Amino acid sequence: MKNAIIAGLLFGLAHGMSVPVNAEEQKLKKGFYTMDSLGCMITRECTKDVRRIKSIDDIRKEFPNSDFDIIADEFNSMLVSLNKVGVMVFLGHEKYFPPGHRGVYHTVSNNFYLNDAFMHRPSVLMTVMRHEGWHAAQDCMAGSIKNSMIALIHPEKMVPQIWRDIVEKTYPKSAVPFESEAKWAGKTEGMTAKALDACTTGKMWEIYKPTPLTEKWLREEGYMN
Repeated sequence: MKNAIIAGLLFGLAHGMSVPVNAEEQKLKKGFYTMDSLGCMITRECTKDVRRIKSIDDIRKEFPNSDFDIIADEFNSMLVSLNKVGVMVFLGHEKYFPPGHRGVYHTVSNNFYLNDAFMHRPSVLMTVMRHEGWHAAQDCMAGSIKNSMIALIHPEKMVPQIWRDIVEKTYPKSAVPFESEAKWAGKTEGMTAKALDACTTGKMWEIYKPTPLTEKWLREEGYMN
């Protein structure tokens, strides 16, 4: 049957039959599972099979066979804070993500996206949620969630070496300080929730003292007096 279908398609093509192309695919030069498709999703040009997540109940509907009770409170707490500062969370079809990508935070739109191929596992969902949420908190530390900058929340020496060692194997050198901190937060219960809550108060720099370089930049840019 499969060979008959393929033969039929080839016959049709040979006789000028047009095969419909998905509208999303027409926007992608390199196809799905690429940085091209990821960019299309985070700029909201590709929205098919991309669903906004407003609470853990939305995740439960997507994955009815998984038990998310153990992470529900922390998950919802982060979502409340993210909503307050204007960050939306989306569950995207795996086709939009390059292989191995589980989530991404976009500093321009201030939204982040979770790969639905992995989010059926509560531990993975929580790790990625904390990790990308930490990047949103880093955005907040860099003056305002509305700009496209991020800044470290803790001095680099505070980050446990184990996380830095892992990150150095997979990220470019310039990204290591930021990703090490996010990796640490991703594996630490409540760490991201606390930072996001600080962001909502407008007192981020009172709750987390900026590093010397960050404070210098904040003063130069007029964010701190």
